[in-house]
Amino acid sequence: MRVLVVEDNVKMAALVRRGLQEVGYAVDVATDEPTAWTLGTEIDYDAIVLDLMLGRGDGVEVCRRLRAAGRWAPVVMLTARDGVADRVRGLDAGADDYVTKPFHFDELLARLRAVTRRPNMSRPVALAVGDLRLDPARHEIARGDTRLDLTSKEFALLECLMRHAGEPLSRSRLIEHVWDFACEFDSNLVDVHIRNLRKKIDEPFGRDTLETVRGVGYRLRDDDVATHPA
Repeated sequence: MRVLVVEDNVKMAALVRRGLQEVGYAVDVATDEPTAWTLGTEIDYDAIVLDLMLGRGDGVEVCRRLRAAGRWAPVVMLTARDGVADRVRGLDAGADDYVTKPFHFDELLARLRAVTRRPNMSRPVALAVGDLRLDPARHEIARGDTRLDLTSKEFALLECLMRHAGEPLSRSRLIEHVWDFACEFDSNLVDVHIRNLRKKIDEPFGRDTLETVRGVGYRLRDDDVATHPA
């Protein structure tokens, strides 16, 4: 998953970013309202962690503007205030949940997991393409009855491909979803991960579901009978 953290406290932003990256999330950071608005409208985030009080701007206004622009990534607001009125103001602006500072990182992570798996979200709780099953909340993937062991980046890459099954995705689009801006990209970064992914989800099962679309990128076939040719 790719998450936007909007927090003007540099130390706090770094702590949240590091914690999310350690559990496999791709994380971008904005320290002010203009940057949050730019990133929030240009990138399709899976979730947003949004501080209520920004040194340059207002977190509630950021949330309100994003919702008005049709950006519906779930938002968890951070607030140092414990007043009911402040929490209500954020929720009324379109936030999905809130965490009051100081907070335990495990609580923030649990709330992020909760808002991204709610049944009213546009994306399903669990994904299925043929006999491939992926559960984002439990971080589990299986081919039929066989559980698969993927790295965090392989998991994120497969999740993106499964959400767009049958659709060719360019390398740049896959990079945008799986890797954050702090990553130093190698020209064959996606190709290497795709190759490793094929070795885990296709080759042991005699399948050929993850295919190269020449001149475009990669596609996960959405049929049940994609097998290696005889």
